Amino acid sequence: MIGRIRTYLIRYSRLQTGTVSYLTLVQEAELGLNLDISHEKSRLNEMLAEISATEHEEGRPPLSCLVKVQGSKGQGDNFYKLCEKMGMGEWRSLKQDEDFLKNLIKECRDFWRNEANFQQFARSSADD
Repeated sequence: MIGRIRTYLIRYSRLQTGTVSYLTLVQEAELGLNLDISHEKSRLNEMLAEISATEHEEGRPPLSCLVKVQGSKGQGDNFYKLCEKMGMGEWRSLKQDEDFLKNLIKECRDFWRNEANFQQFARSSADD
């Protein structure tokens, strides 16, 4: 499932604009999760965090910056706390910085729209 989420988000960053909602991600990546069940939503959050942490460790932008809660302006606290764990700054400061998320999304799009990066990094062992 992690491979499907990662592949979907890479494709999304290359071909779409804006962000994707949790619900759209679940439906379009055919994850079969019910977001009304708290432990299934938590599982999705854990997978997104794992994907982003791995991407960050590999020197790539965190893909979960593209996923937002429907009806919200951007990311929830958990996303910013993950960024803090990855050494990007104190989470409350990151959340207050209007440019932080915009820049992260732009960085993610720029990285994955670069054909050389896409060819080299789009497939991972998690996809197998």
